[in-house]
Amino acid sequence: MAERRPHTITTHGDSRVDEWYWLRDRDDPAVLAHLEAENAYTEAMTAHLGPLQETLFQEFKGRIQETDESPPVYWGGHWYSTKMVEGLEYAIHVRDDEVVLDENELAAGKDYFDLRAFTPSPDHSLAVYGVNFDGSDNTDLLVRDLARKRDLDDVIPAVTWNVVWASDNRTLFYAARDEALRPHQIWRHTLGTPPSDDVLVFQEDDERFRVHVERSKSGRFLFVSVNSSLTSEVWFLDASTPDGSLELISARSTGHEYSVDHHGDRFLITTNRDGAVNFKLMEAPVGDPSPASWREVVGHREDARLLGVDVLRDWIVLVEQANAVPRLRVMAAETGSIRELDVPEEVSSTTLGPNPEFDRSVLRFVYESMVTPESTYDGDLTTGTRTLVKQEPVLGGYDPSEYTTVREWAVAADGARVPLSLVYRNDTRIGDGSAPAILYGYGSYEVTIDPAFSPFVLSLLDRGFVYAIAHIRGGGEMGRRWYDDGKFLAKRNTFTDFVSAAEHLVGAGYTSSERLVAMGGSAGGLLMGAVVNDRPDLFGGVLALVPFVDVVTTMLDESIPLTVGEFEEWGNPKDPEYYAYMKSYSPYDNVSAQAYPPMLVTTGLNDTRVAFWEPAKWVARLRERRTDDRPLLLKTELGAGHGGPSGRYNSWKERAFWYAFALDCVGITD
Repeated sequence: MAERRPHTITTHGDSRVDEWYWLRDRDDPAVLAHLEAENAYTEAMTAHLGPLQETLFQEFKGRIQETDESPPVYWGGHWYSTKMVEGLEYAIHVRDDEVVLDENELAAGKDYFDLRAFTPSPDHSLAVYGVNFDGSDNTDLLVRDLARKRDLDDVIPAVTWNVVWASDNRTLFYAARDEALRPHQIWRHTLGTPPSDDVLVFQEDDERFRVHVERSKSGRFLFVSVNSSLTSEVWFLDASTPDGSLELISARSTGHEYSVDHHGDRFLITTNRDGAVNFKLMEAPVGDPSPASWREVVGHREDARLLGVDVLRDWIVLVEQANAVPRLRVMAAETGSIRELDVPEEVSSTTLGPNPEFDRSVLRFVYESMVTPESTYDGDLTTGTRTLVKQEPVLGGYDPSEYTTVREWAVAADGARVPLSLVYRNDTRIGDGSAPAILYGYGSYEVTIDPAFSPFVLSLLDRGFVYAIAHIRGGGEMGRRWYDDGKFLAKRNTFTDFVSAAEHLVGAGYTSSERLVAMGGSAGGLLMGAVVNDRPDLFGGVLALVPFVDVVTTMLDESIPLTVGEFEEWGNPKDPEYYAYMKSYSPYDNVSAQAYPPMLVTTGLNDTRVAFWEPAKWVARLRERRTDDRPLLLKTELGAGHGGPSGRYNSWKERAFWYAFALDCVGITD
C-alpha cells in the first residue's frame, strides 16, 4: 500500500503540500478502494433519482429510431453505410447491403469497446480498422478482407487510430506514441510481415509537436503533418512509391500554421502566413511547393475564419466559421467564383458530410439547428440543386414549430460581446426568471461548440428548461482572435465570459441563479471549477464532467500525457509569470471556505487525457474546505476513459443520470 504522506511541490519559492498525491498510484488497492467508496456514496446519495433517470432513459429511447441506417456513401464503386439495430450497443458496417464488420461481435464479452478507424484500401478489397477495449488512447490496428469478411494475420498493437493506405493496397502508414502518449512517429507496415519488421519513416523529437499522416482526396499523395498548438510543418510522399523519401513543403517557423491538400497540378495550402490571423488559401505547383512559389487564391478575411478546404475535381469547398456559426462556401476551381451555401436559419450549423470521391460534382453536407434535426443533403454544385438524403427521425411526435431558437449577446467585463445560442419550448415562461436552465460551455483549444440538435435535450425543454450554449473566448466560434483572447495570460477571459453569459440569462429573465445549472467537460470542466470558485452564488447546480482541475500540478509534471504539448495552450509554469497566473485560476488551488452549489463530478479510471486523480483530489479538497452540506458527488467509470462508458445504451443511461441530477438541483422530480 502506498504511504499516504504529503507531497511537497516547490516552484519559484512557493511550497505547496499536496496531501492527495498518493491517489496517483492506481496499482495501490487503497486507491481503487477510495474510488469504489466514492461510487457507493454517490449511488446512495442519488438513489432517489433512480426512477427519474429511468424515465429520462426511456424518453431518449422513445425519440430515437433504434433500428436505423446512415445515409449510404458512394466510395470506390461501392455504397457504404452503418446500421444500428434495436437492442444492440454498437454499429454494423455495411457495404452494398452486405455486413462487412459487426462491432457487436468484436465487443462481445468486453466491458468496453470502441472502434477507432475503418478505412478501405484504394481497391476496396481490404479495410484497416482500430479497436480499443479500455477507454485509453491506445489502439490495436487490424486488417479485414472485405470479400471474405475475416481478418488477416496482421495486428499492429498499442499504437494510434491514425492510419492510411498507400496506393499499392498492401502498405500502411500509421502513427505511434511515445511514453507520454504523444504521436511522435510514422511507421510503414507491409501486409503479411510482422510489426517488428515495420520501417520508421518519420520521428519528431520535440515534445511540443504531434505527428499525423493522411492521404489526399485525389489519392496521389500522403501528407505527414507535424503540429504544435502554434506551428506546423508538412511533408509529402507520392502514394504510389511508399518506400520513397518524404519531401518538405515549408519548414516550421514559430507561429506559422498551415495545412495542405492536393488538386490537379497544385497543392492547396491553408495558412496564416503574413499576418493572415483568420487564415487564407494559397496554391503552389506540385513540382515546386516551396513558400517562394505560393500564390494567393482566397484572401484573408477579418469576419470569417477559414478552417480548411475540401476538394472535388471541379470545386474547392471552403470550410469557415463566423459569428458562432459554421458554414460552407463553394468555389469553382476553373473561374474562382465563390458562392455561399444558403441556409434557412441564422443560428444553425452547416458542415461537411463524408465526401470520399474526388471525381464528383455532388457535395454531401449536413445542416441542423437547435430545433432542426440533423439533415443530410446532396448538393449538385453544377446545377445548384440540393436533395434531402435523410433527416434524422425524432419519434414521439416531435414538432420543431413548438420550439424556439435564438441568439443572445452577453457583454463581458471588458466590453466584448459574447454570443449565446438558446433553445426552449414556445410555452416556456420567458422574462420573469422562473424557468430552469442549463448553460453549457467549453472555451479552449479553438474548439467550437456549434448550435446543433439534440434529441436528449428535448427531455429538458419539455420540462420547461432553457438550454443555452455560451460561445466563450478560448473557443473558435468568433475567429482566431477569439481563441487567442482566451488562452495563455488571457485565460481568465474564458471564465469571466461564462459568468457574463450566466448573468445575462438571469438579467434577461430567462432564468434565476437558483435555477441555473452550469455544465462542461474536460477543459470545460476546468471552466466549471474556475467559475464555481469565483461565483458559486450564480449557479443552482454544476455538472463537471472529466474536469481538468489540477492545472498547476499537472502542467509541472512533464511525464503526464499531453503536458508538454499543452504548454502552447496554457503556458509553462516553470516561467514565474505563467505559474502565478495559472495558480490564480486553477480550481484545485483556489477552493476556499465558502458555500458551493450541488455538484456532480465524473471521471474515468483509464482516462489518459485528464487523469482520474485530478477530479478525485478536487472533490476531496472541496469537502474539506466548503462551508455547506449540499450534494458533492464523484462518480468514476472504473472500466472506461475520457469518453465515458461505451455503447449507445450505456451512454444514454449516463446522460440520463446527468440530467436527473440537474433536474433535482432545480426541484424537478419527474
